[in-house]
Amino acid sequence: MASTNRLDRAALTAILDRQIDVITREQAHAVGVTESALRHRLRAGGSWRPLLPTVYVAATGMPSLAQQQMAAQLYGGPRSVITGPAAALAHHIRVPRSEFVDVLVPLARQRQDAGFVRLHRTSRLPDRVCKFGPIRYAPAPRAVADTVRSQTSLREVRAVVADAVQRSVCTVPDLAAELAAGPSAGSALFREALSDIAYGIMSTAEGDLKDLLVKSGLPMPLFNPMVFAGETFVAKPDAWWPEFGVAVEVDSREWHLSPEDHANTLARRRRMGKYSIIVLPFTPKQIRAQPAEVIAEIRDTLDGARGRPPLNLRTLPSEKAA
Repeated sequence: MASTNRLDRAALTAILDRQIDVITREQAHAVGVTESALRHRLRAGGSWRPLLPTVYVAATGMPSLAQQQMAAQLYGGPRSVITGPAAALAHHIRVPRSEFVDVLVPLARQRQDAGFVRLHRTSRLPDRVCKFGPIRYAPAPRAVADTVRSQTSLREVRAVVADAVQRSVCTVPDLAAELAAGPSAGSALFREALSDIAYGIMSTAEGDLKDLLVKSGLPMPLFNPMVFAGETFVAKPDAWWPEFGVAVEVDSREWHLSPEDHANTLARRRRMGKYSIIVLPFTPKQIRAQPAEVIAEIRDTLDGARGRPPLNLRTLPSEKAA
């Protein structure tokens, strides 16, 4: 748009409508907002306020998250893409909220972080983006990868990766491809978490159980397999030792919030009992806070099940691991 000395109110309104009331200095000048007029709008008590260097919001009060992300995208410049936690949340993946907005920009772009924006220069901008209104987000696998590479806790990384797969926003192969294509720095926990999810672990609590079992020396179970009696589906226990006929169920309120969910859990356990499956229920808190007691109960149950006749059941690995 050519610069003009005369304010084009229609063009200004169109920009603000399109960009949820966020505008750059260059855009404002291009529709005829002079530097003095801009200073007047940005004065104390004025109708505009600065969000980032040369990026403003045409409103007073606290900017919305969408306006902050719009400002971050404009500050990043052409082809910039929102990634990390902000993008993951846009894809409805549960991640810890961040005070920063992460933005992918072309490798050659020389611009520094500012305010709530962290810029990430990359030669691997996404070939496609996901647009929600005017904001461009990285695809879900890239958003997950960029989120977890900055995390330092395996539990946190597992939680993000598992949630993305649990909600069918990403597949294990999608994430494996992103892991392979991205930088190796900061990827060790991502690699381990993805291996766990591919093995069948689908929650942080199940990951805690797996870590506990690794240290215990007990035989490792299958996680989230499908158990059948002939062609009849019996259950999908959280952890399952088919050779012993023993299952562990992690009772997490995070996944069972409604009365219907609770009723389904009870019905599943009745079905397992009908086929002589021994079910050990634990809460995530027990696994974290009483590891010795949890292991002792599992060990005693497995020892007690040794030598009993095998159950006439068929087990298929987790569909996420397939």
